[in-house]
Amino acid sequence: MPIQILLADDHQIVKDGIKSILEKEGYRVVAEASNGQEAVRLAVKTRPDVAILDITMPLLNGLDAAREILQQLPATKAILLTMHADKAYVLEGLRAGIKGFVTKVHAAGDLVLAIREVMKGSTHLSPEVSQAVIEAYQNDEDLFRDPLTPRERQVLQLIAEGYSSKEVASVLNISVNTAETHRNRILEKLNIHETAGLVRYAIRRGLIRP
Repeated sequence: MPIQILLADDHQIVKDGIKSILEKEGYRVVAEASNGQEAVRLAVKTRPDVAILDITMPLLNGLDAAREILQQLPATKAILLTMHADKAYVLEGLRAGIKGFVTKVHAAGDLVLAIREVMKGSTHLSPEVSQAVIEAYQNDEDLFRDPLTPRERQVLQLIAEGYSSKEVASVLNISVNTAETHRNRILEKLNIHETAGLVRYAIRRGLIRP
């Protein structure tokens, strides 16, 4: 049976290109998602061997989507696609059990190799990602820990995408008061005082696109 793949990216043209590459190699794309929440739902439904997720997706970023998938499907291997190697996210992803990090500039030639390696139980990092990990460990690793919890990061992303506290509460199935508490805690942790600052932070960290 061919290796079954879940593919998540909010750009259809990117998904089509990657799907074509994978199918030429004999892999089977069993599900395609356009946002992180859909990726989690489809992963639970289809139970893929490998989940390939863009790190920057609406509603739920690829890192936290991968984390949720791995919690529910520990046998699934997760590979993240990223435009740049953010040290904090790479290290956090490795701690969460993500086995592959592929930069989009190398996706065409690197992704198939990454799938082969993660299916053998190895970890695959694109060259830029490897360099980021080396730099992080040469310095103090704790400096690169994300100050936000996964839930706070999800709330931050939704706020940066323009959702009100009421809408955040609806998306996450929490109370408006809880959404407001998360927002205030995020502002305090990041020492940011207005929504525009949260948007800039989310763009800088790759949670949303400019």
